[in-house]
Formats: sequence, structure tokens, C-alpha cells
Amino acid sequence: MKRFKENDIHAMVEILEKDGTLSVPTDTVYGVCCRYDHEAAQEKLRDVKKRPATKAFPIMCADEEQIKTICDVDERSEKLIRAFMPGPVTLILPKKNSVPFYVNGGMPTLAIRMATSSPLKELIQTLGSPVFMTSANQSGEEVCTNLDEIEKHCPLLDGMMEGNVSFGEASTIIDCTKEEIQILRQGPVTMEQIQEVL
Repeated sequence: MKRFKENDIHAMVEILEKDGTLSVPTDTVYGVCCRYDHEAAQEKLRDVKKRPATKAFPIMCADEEQIKTICDVDERSEKLIRAFMPGPVTLILPKKNSVPFYVNGGMPTLAIRMATSSPLKELIQTLGSPVFMTSANQSGEEVCTNLDEIEKHCPLLDGMMEGNVSFGEASTIIDCTKEEIQILRQGPVTMEQIQEVL
């Protein structure tokens, strides 16, 4: 399987443009991704992960501006974006009506992350579309911790970006759609830190 350096952006974008899938290092774990705006790419990612169609994929955006093209962001959510993103958080936000049904089976919300490194940000910006981003593993199994493991467990990938992950634990998932902020999965960011910002 082809391994790319972090600066091989155009070669990796070419794969994503053709609805391919890539493994990339994020700040929390190794992830696998594909473009968000093509249903065929999403199906390919499901095949890579053996992930059921009932489970929606989180979406990674390049920056706050891109988040606002697919989600409704209120003042409270904006505070969290500016305080913790990019970083080990996933925000559950209301999706815009313009987001296609296939993206998350018509659910009213999206799980959003922001690109956690310069190469990832550049990859998404050059592609011109947010990407579906999920952990590098088979659905329900342990997350892969290096490229050799990813190659073994996700043989249908079209390529891998080299690089390191830093936290090694999954992001904190914060639900911003209810009256009270809720943590759906505890990760590196705590409720105390969230309350301080708000």
C-alpha cells in the first residue's frame, strides 16, 4: 500500500477526488477518511471499515468557516470551537438543511472535528470539501496504533499518510444541541474546562 509523506498533498488529494480512502494521523488516533460530498466515497469508506449503514461518520473540516457551511453554529458553540478547536474534541451540532440525506441518514445533527495538523488542514482545503473521518480499525475492533497494523486490518485503503498521533485516546464528544451541554464520551477535554469557557 502506498505511503505518502505529509507534503505529498496533491497526490493524496487526487486519491480523494476519485472517491478513494486514506489513512491519516490525527491528534487523537490514526484515522481513515474520504471526501464528504460524494456518496460513492462514503460507501467505499464503509467497505474499508465494515461499518454498518446505520452508523453515521464524523466529519472533519479545515476551519471554522467550513464548519459553518454545513452546521448551524450559535454563540455558545462558537465559544467552544474557538477554545478547543483544533484539538481533541468532537462537537455535535445541528446540520444545515442543504446537507445531503446520505451524509448521516437524515439525522438532524453532525459530529464535527477540525483538522488537527497543518498537513490535514491543507489536504482538506486543497480538496475543497470536508472529509468523513473515523478511527483506523474494523468497526467494533481496537484502533490501529501504527501503519503496519492499519495496512493489515484495512487492506482496502488506497493510501496512507505518514506521521504521528499525540494523545492516543479518542476525542471528547460534546453535544451542543441541547439546553445543557452534555459530554457523550469523555476524552482529553473535561467538563470543568468546558464550563470555564462558557
